[in-house]
Amino acid sequence: MRNLTFARPPHLPSPSQLISSSTCHGLDQLVGNTPVLWTPDTCWGSPRGFWAKLEGHNPGGIKDRPGLHLVHRARERGELAPGAPIIESTSGTLGLGLALAGLVHGHPVTLVTDPGMEPLMRHLLSAYGARIDVVGQPHPTGGWQQARRDRVAALLAEHPGGFCPDQYNNPDNVDAYQQLALELAAQLGRIDVLVCSVGTGGHSAGVSRVLREFFPHLRLVGVDTVGSTIFGQPARSRLMRGLGSSIYPRNVDYPAFNEVHWVAPAEAVWTCRRLAAGRYVSGGWSVGAVALVSSWLARTLPDDTRIAAIFPDGPQRYAETIYNDAYCIQHQLLDRPPAPEPDEIDHPRHREVTRWTRCTHIIDPTVEPISEAVP
Repeated sequence: MRNLTFARPPHLPSPSQLISSSTCHGLDQLVGNTPVLWTPDTCWGSPRGFWAKLEGHNPGGIKDRPGLHLVHRARERGELAPGAPIIESTSGTLGLGLALAGLVHGHPVTLVTDPGMEPLMRHLLSAYGARIDVVGQPHPTGGWQQARRDRVAALLAEHPGGFCPDQYNNPDNVDAYQQLALELAAQLGRIDVLVCSVGTGGHSAGVSRVLREFFPHLRLVGVDTVGSTIFGQPARSRLMRGLGSSIYPRNVDYPAFNEVHWVAPAEAVWTCRRLAAGRYVSGGWSVGAVALVSSWLARTLPDDTRIAAIFPDGPQRYAETIYNDAYCIQHQLLDRPPAPEPDEIDHPRHREVTRWTRCTHIIDPTVEPISEAVP
């Protein structure tokens, strides 16, 4: 048979030029180097905007980074033996990161969750080889998070040699975000304000710590959900997942924050849908809350302020919640836009917030007694 050759049209690149610089030989190489996208004011249509770091471009979202790092460091220290089980509590995103780490390093993974985890997420984690353990009742004071943590402790007692990454308190969770911070610094060159959702406290602490080495005057804005106890509000049942907490994670770096905003579920849903319709790029509860606050900051701060906002995930897992009209109608979340301005409180314990609210007085509720908090 004759060898056939084809002339390359002059307007097309050669095959060697088509090889991507992101060609990967290992699953862990899929994580990182996520893009930043200029995002105009999502909510009020002003000419201002912010830069969104799209962590949903990782295979499982932002927590692929700590999932891999927590397991890697535990193996280095000998805390996690080859083939030993990984057992952790999760509402979803870290579960994806740990499932990825289990495949990379050869560990079985058990994820303890609660009934609030979306069926899509449970099915996906199972497909990735993780075992899903669902707790049946919330803890009387610590809610679902404490119930999950208690179940993790029981499973660890049943499996000697098992390893719990303890995302809420393990400082490796903070260190895992060094590369994300370096990417942001290289991509934007200057950052004046960083906006982060707060759950375990890992990425807000880890990214701001590194960025302040480059930009000492960086302002850190935390975004929490109503019903979360992290910044001194009372713990309540919460619809939003991925941010907020009913316990006090030790990884939250309270002195690093300049202000905190609490956002309600309907406000996050409205912003997520607005992002999707106007920019195509959207995500889950944290993305909606962060975009709302970032848009307000862009509109109200001086026009030369460079704002970086971290979008932890994409929209796919929220197809049956945030982007489902029936779900949103059931929970009274549909067509309820946020107010033009947040409420303001002088102290996190002055009153319980139920809608978008801002506070520039940051407390560590683990060390400030309630009796001293209210004037």
